[in-house]
Amino acid sequence: MDARMTRRTLIGGSLSVAAAMSMPAVAHADGGRRDVAATRYGQVRGRREDGIVKFLGVPYATPPLGKLRFRAPKPPRPWSGVRDTVDFPNPAFQAPGGEMGPNGNGRMPAPSEDCLYLNIWTPAADRRRRPVMFYNHGGGYMIGSGSATGQDGSRLAKLYDVVVVESNHRLGLLGYLFLDDLTRADYAANQGMLDILAALRWTAENIDNFGGDPDNIMVWGESGGGAKTAAVYTMPAAAPLFHKASIESAAPLRFPTRDGATARAERTLHLLGLTRADIAKLHDIPAGRLLEIQQSEAANGVAPWGDPDPLPGFGAFVDGRIIPRHPFADGAAPWSAGKPLMVGTTRDETVFFSLFGPPDIFRIDDAGLRRELSRTYQGAELDRIIATFRASRPAATPAQLYFAITTSPIWRDAIKIAEAKAAQRRAPVYMYQLAYQDPTLVPGTDFPLGSPHAADIPLKFANTPDDQPAGERATARHMSALWAGFARDSHPNAPHVPRWPAYTLTSRATMWIDAQCKIVNDPDRAERLFWGNREPRRS
Repeated sequence: MDARMTRRTLIGGSLSVAAAMSMPAVAHADGGRRDVAATRYGQVRGRREDGIVKFLGVPYATPPLGKLRFRAPKPPRPWSGVRDTVDFPNPAFQAPGGEMGPNGNGRMPAPSEDCLYLNIWTPAADRRRRPVMFYNHGGGYMIGSGSATGQDGSRLAKLYDVVVVESNHRLGLLGYLFLDDLTRADYAANQGMLDILAALRWTAENIDNFGGDPDNIMVWGESGGGAKTAAVYTMPAAAPLFHKASIESAAPLRFPTRDGATARAERTLHLLGLTRADIAKLHDIPAGRLLEIQQSEAANGVAPWGDPDPLPGFGAFVDGRIIPRHPFADGAAPWSAGKPLMVGTTRDETVFFSLFGPPDIFRIDDAGLRRELSRTYQGAELDRIIATFRASRPAATPAQLYFAITTSPIWRDAIKIAEAKAAQRRAPVYMYQLAYQDPTLVPGTDFPLGSPHAADIPLKFANTPDDQPAGERATARHMSALWAGFARDSHPNAPHVPRWPAYTLTSRATMWIDAQCKIVNDPDRAERLFWGNREPRRS
C-alpha cells in the first residue's frame, strides 16, 4: 500500500549464457545513461538516473501463463544480446491501483499474469558487494507492486550505498489457490511464496553483478509484506538465501492450514460452477473472472490472510513442505535461528483502516467507544479493557482510546514474535514502534493522523518530500539510516540515534522512532500485561 493516502553500455556482441555467468560485472556507461550487467540468463541494460542505476523489469522466472498457471515458477528462458530493463514491469494481476494501467498516473503498466519480474536500484553494477535489501511489498496478498512510488529504492540506494531489490509475484487466487489435494496433477502449494523464493534465489545467484553482496541479504516487508517476510523466515528452502529479516506492521503467529486451503479451493470451484473433474478448465478461465470470484468473497468478509471462520482467505498457509510450520506460534523456525530479526509496528496502526469510510469514528464519545468495542468485547471484559487503557493513557480522547485498543493486538503479537526469537538465544531481535505523530488532520475532522499503518513506508525508504514538516524529515533520516545500518552489519544503528539494544524479557528495550529517537523499556507495560492475563501462553 502507498503510505500517505491523504496527502548502455553494450558489451560487444551477444554472449552465451555460460559466458554471461562467468563474466565480470559490467558497468560501462553510455553517456552516463545506460549500464549493462550480466545474469545467468543473459545481459540486461539498466538506466543511470538520480545518481544510481535502475534495472527495472528483470525477469526472474518464466511467465506463469496457460498450463503454468497455479504451478511452481520455472527459471526464465535465456536470451541473446542485451535486454532493456529500463521500465517498470506489469504488477501481478489485481484490481488496478492509482499507479497502474491506462487510467493510472503512468508509472507502471496494467496488472497482468505475466508478472514475474524484479526491480533493482544500485549505486553501480561494479561488484562492490554492498548490502542487499530485498523488500516484499504489502497489500495483504491481494494488491500491490514492487514498483510503487512510496517504496522506490532510489534514495535508499544512493544515500546509504546499498542495493534494493523488489519483486512482483502472484497474488490472491492466482497466487494461493491450492489444488494439489483435489487432483492427481502436479500443482503447487503457496505458488506466490514460491515466486518470492525464486526471486530471492535469483538475487542470491546474480546480485554480485549488480554491486550487491550475496552473502549479506536482508529480507524485509510491511503489512502483507511483513507476513510474506515471516513466511520466508519459516521456509527451509529460503534459509541459505538470506541473512537477516525485518517484519513490519504484521505479526502472523499462525498461518491457515492445508485443510483450510483445500476447503477454500473447493469453495472456489463451486463458485465457478466446476467440480474436481473440471480442474483442468481453470487454465482457460480468463483471469478477470477469477478476480471477480476473489473480490466477491472478500466482500463477504474473507480476510486476505489469517484463519477466519469458516474458511481462510488467499495467502500463505502451512502446507507441510514449503511452509512446514506456523511462523512463531510454536517458537521461531530453527533453520532461521542464526538470523537477526527486527519486528515492530506503528503507534496508531488502525487509524489507516478508518480513513476509507465516514469520519464518524474519529468523533466518538464514551458511549460511542463502548458501542464500537462491543463488536469484539463484551461485559466485564469490555469494562476491563477500557479501564486498563484509560489508566495507561489518561489524556486520551475516546477516539484515541479506540485506536489504541484496536492497534494493541498487533503490538501484542509483535511482542510474541520477539519473545519467540529471544528464546532461541542464537541471534538478536530488535523491537521498535514508529512514534512520530503526523499533525495532518483526517479530512473533515480535528483528529491528527498520528502514526498510522503504512506511514513507515516512505520514511524507511527516505522518500519523504522536502516540503514536509521538519519532524517528519528527521524521522525519515533516522528510520532509513537504522534500516540500512541493520542491512549492513546486522545491528540497527544510525548517527544521532541512541544505541539500540536487543530485546530481552528483562528489559524489553524498544526503539521509539521519531524526530528524536529514544529507547523505551517495556512500553505500555500495563497494556501488555492485560493481554498476557487475558490469553494464556501456548505451550
